[in-house]
Amino acid sequence: MTRNLLNRTLRIVAARAAAACLALAVAAPVYAFDLPRHRSVPGGVAIVDLGPAQARPQVALDGEPILVVGNPAGWKAVVGIRLDTDPGTRELVVRRDGDAGQRLPLAVAPVRYAEQSLRVAPGKVDLSPEDLARYERERAHLADVAATRTEAAPASLQLLQPAPGRRSGTFGLRRVFNGQSRNPHSGMDIAAPTGTAVVAAAAGRVIDTGEYFFNGRTVWLDHGSGLLTMYCHLDSVSVRAGDTVEAGERIGAVGATGRVTGPHLHWSVSLNRAMVDPALFLDASGAGAAK
Repeated sequence: MTRNLLNRTLRIVAARAAAACLALAVAAPVYAFDLPRHRSVPGGVAIVDLGPAQARPQVALDGEPILVVGNPAGWKAVVGIRLDTDPGTRELVVRRDGDAGQRLPLAVAPVRYAEQSLRVAPGKVDLSPEDLARYERERAHLADVAATRTEAAPASLQLLQPAPGRRSGTFGLRRVFNGQSRNPHSGMDIAAPTGTAVVAAAAGRVIDTGEYFFNGRTVWLDHGSGLLTMYCHLDSVSVRAGDTVEAGERIGAVGATGRVTGPHLHWSVSLNRAMVDPALFLDASGAGAAK
């Protein structure tokens, strides 16, 4: 083989090897864990493909930072959509490597959640002046808790159902008491006896515990990058603010504290300050639920 032919052969081999490496990089997973199910509706989660980039893009919706997962081969934005969002087209602002920003359309489809009309005693609907004052104080504090955002990425975006039991309360359900419409249900209710263990849906840090008028004994966990979970109506709390917990670690027990009619767990998931449907973060079979 002549020197020129040898060099040419080596160049071909090198080019093919480089192409194979590139193909492997492109085929590599763009995230290291399962994503929630895509459902771009009010109260849902939208998964938006951002394409490849050397550094993690920065994404915002209405000025609120959005969780981005992936690697240089491909990034995805995981967008929580508020329940009060009007259907239509919104805009994500995407910045790569410090550029001025690209605007990506985000289509939000309409959705119809269930509605329930109830007739109850007036005292069960309208708050006394004392209860209203307490609620207003607690609302300000809880708004600060819900605004928590740390930069570390969540360890996983597939969550555990935090207690065993029947899902008794539908996300998005709007109740109408004596003709007065109330805010839609912003979480998942899980029916279980008092004392049933409640576990962390994912690894995280305890950012708040307390006993509140509507929510009763409550725990909030921060999982990173705007992903929070809230556990309400607990009979007892096993953790304190500042504690770190692993997925599946006990944080309390099911109870009937707060404004409830019976024992159950109210579980909420907040993503970029939007309460979203927790069912989107559970695998379809319900496997991995707390025992």
